[in-house]
Amino acid sequence: MAAELPAAKGVGDLRKMKAAPDARGQVLYRLRAGEYEADLNACIGAPLRLEWEGVIHCVHCKRRTRKSYGQGHCYPCFKRLARCDMCIVKPELCHYFQGTCREPEWGEAHCFTPHVVYLANSSGLKVGITRKTQLPTRWLDQGAVQGIPMLEVATRQQAGQAEVMLKDAVSDRTNWRTMLKGEIDLLDLDAERDRLLARFEPALAELRKTHGADAIRRLDAPAQRFTYPVRTFPHKVASLNLEKTPRIEGVLEGIKGQYLLLDTGVINLRKFSGYRVSVTTG
Repeated sequence: MAAELPAAKGVGDLRKMKAAPDARGQVLYRLRAGEYEADLNACIGAPLRLEWEGVIHCVHCKRRTRKSYGQGHCYPCFKRLARCDMCIVKPELCHYFQGTCREPEWGEAHCFTPHVVYLANSSGLKVGITRKTQLPTRWLDQGAVQGIPMLEVATRQQAGQAEVMLKDAVSDRTNWRTMLKGEIDLLDLDAERDRLLARFEPALAELRKTHGADAIRRLDAPAQRFTYPVRTFPHKVASLNLEKTPRIEGVLEGIKGQYLLLDTGVINLRKFSGYRVSVTTG
């Protein structure tokens, strides 16, 4: 039965949705467009419309840009900011110590802080890394139904080195189409963590020789489980694009990762960060 809500409307630049689990692991979402926020869990089963006004603002400098780069940046910011450099995607390529970091102070604040190497189950078993403060947000953004930390390391580069090593045994990718279909078998992540750490202990020991015994530490926290507000998963995943279809509307069937699941298709809101839209719910 469709939700019965009074119509609500807001206008602003899209940002990635806020996501947080409640005490039972149910993920709670808020859509953000400028100053406007909407409780999306309350909108499941109700009509939702996004209408792009043809304007994009850089998520960093706020200037108007004809094209978005790196999830919402203008081209100058994309080329200048350290957060848009290749080493963010491949942290093992960190070049801070070569003196070529785009923003050394930003790197020191974001890359030289504790990071976690983790396992997650989004479309199957995967390995990933994130800042320690970004768990469980990172798992939720990937649509993971389970997540477990494996290692705590001192820097992002070290996390990348450990991830590259573990990629010999487990993927670092999420199949987003599989993730959105909702047919994800639960895994024994505690056992998978123990198996992988035992297998790669010699290689981890070598990393500790390089970076110090305390730089790479095993974590034994239990796995976490998450459920997403989805009424109906799509049988066929049809991707929606604001640039091709500036007005996207349909009944909101669910939310998973950073995707809205409408009865007309799915849209990755994070991809359109900085796009100025009008939002109508209910």
